Amino acid sequence: MTLNHIRRGNGSPLLLVHGLGAGWRSWAPILDQLAEHREIIAVDLPGFGETPPLTGEVSIATLTDSVADFIREQGLDGVSTAGQSMGGRIVLDLARRGVGGDTVALDPGGFWSHRELVVFGATLRPSIALVRALRGVLPALLGNPVGRALLLAQLSARPWTLSPETVLPDVRGLADSPATGAAMNALTKGPKQQGAPAGTVPGRVTIGWGRRDLVTVPRQASRATELFPDAVLHWFERCGHFPQWDAPQEATRLILDSTQ
Repeated sequence: MTLNHIRRGNGSPLLLVHGLGAGWRSWAPILDQLAEHREIIAVDLPGFGETPPLTGEVSIATLTDSVADFIREQGLDGVSTAGQSMGGRIVLDLARRGVGGDTVALDPGGFWSHRELVVFGATLRPSIALVRALRGVLPALLGNPVGRALLLAQLSARPWTLSPETVLPDVRGLADSPATGAAMNALTKGPKQQGAPAGTVPGRVTIGWGRRDLVTVPRQASRATELFPDAVLHWFERCGHFPQWDAPQEATRLILDSTQ
């Protein structure tokens, strides 16, 4: 499968991998800033954006396979990667496999305890069902600070301060993407993230975490760095699950400084 993707900018290539939501448009808040310095290749994972769903099993492994195949097909061996949420887990899995170069994972999934995983599924699934039920009125609801505060409290530390243009693509993506349910099953019912022993990853690994993340809660960061001992941990203060929403300038700088 060829992943739908966009390319912007010039310089050394940087591959962006999104989480649940809008596909490559999830990176829109920081895409132009990154493209001022690098050639940005942002993909739609299978079943998100304009890439058709997988015909077989949907798992973190098969989603990672699709990105690894894309890297090979596009001649991007050694490319630096950045991912957020599920995409953060995928780029860490690429690094574990020895695929790519420098890696930045923002609030990656896969490091939950059993109890945290139960809470994650029990809270996010109803939220997805709610935005699907409200699909027709999402622009109006998200156009209001109170509506953003109510709908996005799990995803952002300060949702009322965000612009509707920032959040609407990802919220619509949660409602509309054909792979949302299958990807949620992969995250909640599949295996947890495996680690990479020291000295086995192909480049630098940087993990960024929001201090106020209510999806992948901050205490999971210590598990991530235990499993990836080569990783450098960066904390985003006053930030929820989407650094590109809550701390766009800091997220841009972290990605640029941590990749080459």
